[in-house]
Amino acid sequence: MGDMTDQSAARRTDARFMAEALALGDSRLGFTGPNPSVGCLIVRDDGDGPRVVGAAATAPGGRPHAETQALSLAGPLARGATAYVTLEPCSHHGRTPPCAEALIAAGVARVVIALVDPDSRVSGRGIAMLEAAGIAVETGVEREAAAQALEAYLFRKHHGRPFVTLKLAVSADGMIGRLGDGQVAITGPDARTFVHQLRARSDAILVGIRTAIADNPALTVRLPGLEERSPLRIVLDARLELPVTSVLARTARQVPTLVIGGETAAGEAQEPAPRQRALEELGVEVLGCDPRRLDLLLPALATRGVSSLLVEGGARTATAFLEAGLVDRILLLTAPTHVGAGGIEAPIVRDTIPAGFTHRDSTWLGPDRLDRYDLERTL
Repeated sequence: MGDMTDQSAARRTDARFMAEALALGDSRLGFTGPNPSVGCLIVRDDGDGPRVVGAAATAPGGRPHAETQALSLAGPLARGATAYVTLEPCSHHGRTPPCAEALIAAGVARVVIALVDPDSRVSGRGIAMLEAAGIAVETGVEREAAAQALEAYLFRKHHGRPFVTLKLAVSADGMIGRLGDGQVAITGPDARTFVHQLRARSDAILVGIRTAIADNPALTVRLPGLEERSPLRIVLDARLELPVTSVLARTARQVPTLVIGGETAAGEAQEPAPRQRALEELGVEVLGCDPRRLDLLLPALATRGVSSLLVEGGARTATAFLEAGLVDRILLLTAPTHVGAGGIEAPIVRDTIPAGFTHRDSTWLGPDRLDRYDLERTL
């Protein structure tokens, strides 16, 4: 009975510290591309109960990794300690030495891992390195929570493209805006705060050129303290019509901006080169490919380390992604406001969600309703 009680207590301790490591990783979600946002704790027990002596998440831009930062904070206290890591430590030499080697060199006695890394360069090799060095390894602790936290990264590794979330704000009369009026406030402040939080957790955000011209959006995170979390901004723009006076173009040196289009995409002799040069002089990157070929674009984004893609507008772009079967989650914000005459009809509303999507939950954000629908798909 005593052994069973001890084992149960040990499992609870592992689950508690892994939950803390997951929270650390979650705090950097969308900010660590091309690498996943991993959390790591170094926990030591000298007989007076376990205590955290080092804690870190993957640094902005993906390096340094969580493990090396946590080990540095722990210093000599890492020897004989337990490391809790949300994703299998890397085993390959990239720009930095493998994290598995760092854990071995630090002398940790045990490593607890939530998920095995599906990256072909790792995928069990990190675990094998640790075990070969005599370190006790346990995997699968808080596996489901970790799979949810690292959902987009795992999806990219399994499917070779980003996890796509389509976000739509729809009025009570089924509109997403009004022709010729630029940006129209559909939802209230609580919903807008949610959208900025969503942007801060995404690797990239995408709109079509019609939305970019009509709304002249910034597509940035404008919450206090999170401004630096603005994701890569992408515009589907076959003829390179994005104005050099647009907010997106004028701020491209502050927030990365990628335009998909050009002569190759349009297939027309309209001399796009001067427009391309003008955009590039402002810091906009132009990728000359057909923006209609989403099946080619998304894998190309994946090779850049984009794991999560937020599609925000407009109706044509949303429809294109839906018809191509390239939407994995729909976030539908329905507001009590009415747009009325001249409204732009939403491509979907709650009653017209495409087949294959399952309603997961509903949340109220002030007067606005948020419904989440997930495509049924096995990773």
